[in-house]
Amino acid sequence: MKKVMTFGEIMLRLKSPERERLLQSARFEATFGGGEANVAVSLANYGVDASFFTVLPKNDIGEACIRELRKFNVDVSKIIRTDGRMGIYYLESGANQRASKVIYDRTDSTMAKSSLEGVDLYEILQEIDWLHVTGITPAISEAAADATLKMVKTARKMGIIISIDLNYRKNLWKYGKSAQEVMDTIVKYVDVIVANEEDCQKSLGIEIDSDVTSGDLDIQKYEQLAKKVVSKYDNVKVIAITLRESESADINGWSACLYDGESFYVSRKYAIQDIVDRVGGGDSFAAGLIYGLLNYEDASEALEYAVAASCLKHSILGDFNLVTCEEVERLKGGDVSGRVQR
Repeated sequence: MKKVMTFGEIMLRLKSPERERLLQSARFEATFGGGEANVAVSLANYGVDASFFTVLPKNDIGEACIRELRKFNVDVSKIIRTDGRMGIYYLESGANQRASKVIYDRTDSTMAKSSLEGVDLYEILQEIDWLHVTGITPAISEAAADATLKMVKTARKMGIIISIDLNYRKNLWKYGKSAQEVMDTIVKYVDVIVANEEDCQKSLGIEIDSDVTSGDLDIQKYEQLAKKVVSKYDNVKVIAITLRESESADINGWSACLYDGESFYVSRKYAIQDIVDRVGGGDSFAAGLIYGLLNYEDASEALEYAVAASCLKHSILGDFNLVTCEEVERLKGGDVSGRVQR
């Protein structure tokens, strides 16, 4: 069985109850989440040997986080513990035409302060076949960006497959370097890219003639965008671009496309209504794509698995996509009825 490791920051997630505004009532729902950890949990749920590597504080919250990851069979044995604090994000779920809102409190977290100086990354990555990182961790601090670059450089030397979800977050790039400046260097070491159109433009500076953010999903534009990315970064073997049509906070169209250097594929489109929680939707897509590329010979099948997995995530409360491989395969196979399984 292939071993996959994800690297990045996991946070304490504090969400207002149901669809309430933040502090509308004096309560928060406390869970954990973060792009790279979300991918590890999804993969573990599919039966993949998945591990998560990060830096966590030596306190009760850090312990609770580790227990939560263990619950989903994620290997946490390589996690570094140190003095400090865990990053936090606050979530207010939107409804109808009111958008969801995220507020970050990640400054000087244990992950943000760690450049992994003195850590034996060859030991950390021993027996790992696939490393997954994102563009979120490099955005939180210069030290975290250095740590991410060290991880991908070491993995490249070890012959490990590397994937990245570009995940541009404009509210995080505050330490003096631009997303393009940092991400251009990191992406030169990766094999697989997951992105949306804004990620490609803001993280890589790759523009196309037409405005792909206008809501007009002209597939030819996305094919052009994918090919420009692969042309600029000849190390990239696969790029998958998610296509979200957002009618409101509750109603989205969801599909994706993929280019593998030879062929361009477009997935089935799902009409998602009554969204329970869209946070983590992109992470569930990335995990599904990794699983698909590891288990299908046909890249189009891998793409369909990823889109089906992320479609189901919209029905799950919390960051983690708590669905099984069998459930994803059922949806991928065309069962969209939602009928009771008896």
